[in-house]
Amino acid sequence: MNKFHIISDKNKKSLKIKNLLIKKINNYKFKKNNLTIVIGGDGFMLETLKKNKNSKKQFYGINSGNYGFLMNKFSSKNIIKNLSKANMISISPLEMIVKNKNNQTKKSLAINEVSVLRQSRQAASISIKHGTKKIIKKLVSDGVLVSTPAGSTAYNLSVHGPILSLNSKKLSIAPISPFRPRRWKGKIVNDKSKITITNLNPIKRPISAVADNLEVRNAKTIIVKTNNKIKFNLLYDKNRSLQKKIKIEQLRKETS
Repeated sequence: MNKFHIISDKNKKSLKIKNLLIKKINNYKFKKNNLTIVIGGDGFMLETLKKNKNSKKQFYGINSGNYGFLMNKFSSKNIIKNLSKANMISISPLEMIVKNKNNQTKKSLAINEVSVLRQSRQAASISIKHGTKKIIKKLVSDGVLVSTPAGSTAYNLSVHGPILSLNSKKLSIAPISPFRPRRWKGKIVNDKSKITITNLNPIKRPISAVADNLEVRNAKTIIVKTNNKIKFNLLYDKNRSLQKKIKIEQLRKETS
């Protein structure tokens, strides 16, 4: 009995791939146990992983979205071979703990990044600490991003943050449109200790905190740390590993 599960987004392309896949897979026996095939885009994969945060499943993504960085390309001809030879990579998410202006605390996980964004026409005014060490006393900007290696090629790259290799054990802290100090480029920090972001002027300059796609408004303090107790097991085609995709983006950034 094959122990696999197919989860698909609701759009036409995803459902078409799902139907093709069911026909192909039903004629084969898989050695991989606890396999979950996820058909959709990166957003759908992030959603699925979070819903299954306490499972030991292995997730093989098939891209039916736009970019699909966390996904594999669908090949009707090679899908069985790709599934049986796929390599596994384990990644841990960030945990975001936000205290809002009413002193309510909200927690959420982020696989790619935690973004802290200004909530009004006024720029955000924040301080950032790494453990007990002050990274920046006062940053006036549109916000700041804390990114994992897996997320470093997403929003982080768009704000000119560094691309981190998967086994770097580092996090990127990147400013979004810094105004003061204008030339602050951010910092790469160890992923062991917690990052604390404090709003220096919550009344006049409100900010929101976003973990991947969950938003908490009117944030006063945001604590971000790696949750090493949670491991997401992602499967990639042999020639298109996540490490390789990150390497390609690094080279692209250097030459573009």
